[in-house]
Amino acid sequence: MAEACGGLPEAAWDAPTDCPGWSVRDQLSHVIGTELMLVGEPSPPAVAPTPAHVHNPVGEMNEAWIAERRARPGNEVLDEFVAVTGRRVAELKADSEARFEKVGPSPIGEVPYRQFMWVRAFDSWIHEQDLRRALGRPGNRDGPAEELTLGRVADGMGFVVGRKVKPPEGTTVVWQITGPLARTVTVGVEGGRGVRLDEPPTAPTARLTLVAETFWRLGCGRIDPAGVLAAGSVDIDGDADVGRAVVGAMNFMF
Repeated sequence: MAEACGGLPEAAWDAPTDCPGWSVRDQLSHVIGTELMLVGEPSPPAVAPTPAHVHNPVGEMNEAWIAERRARPGNEVLDEFVAVTGRRVAELKADSEARFEKVGPSPIGEVPYRQFMWVRAFDSWIHEQDLRRALGRPGNRDGPAEELTLGRVADGMGFVVGRKVKPPEGTTVVWQITGPLARTVTVGVEGGRGVRLDEPPTAPTARLTLVAETFWRLGCGRIDPAGVLAAGSVDIDGDADVGRAVVGAMNFMF
């Protein structure tokens, strides 16, 4: 993220990103705020009135850190980002194995700290890609962070199929992800729930073929499903109605 934001003219810091209401500066401020909370800094007061793009208490907390930095020059925010993340990396490198295995609170419930840090890597990489798209500075693709992201989005597809789309029992959906990080993700409806399947059926109810970036952008709510379908960015084989419904429901982020 620091590399992507290096040498920016001041106007570029206000470029809008895929997160409604957030600029490039705001993306960095969000990560700064989260990392400061993890080292024990108290959250700033909530913003009043609540901005229209904020929809829940987590969003209110995020917005407080961001609002505190909106009037600051971008390079000053970048310097703080480098300092805070440097401090956090040093702390993580010094932590014991027992620290990473200790169970505690996280955005996905009570989990080992190691798993919480996987969530942090996933979240931070997604925000890095948000600002890279806004700046026209692509990079840091096809590596471990994107591998992790694809896995986390894949884990959310059972919820998407079973809880959001709710197709009939026995429905199977296959995502055929192409490119350097190609993989197959399969979900079936069993007992009214969407569950991951180890092997795709020969003839699934719907097969969705798409590139990795489209997969994780849909899963993270970074792209309009209607636009994706209109552009033909997802090739649907089988039941087109089920396939289109799944594409429309893939955003599983809170």
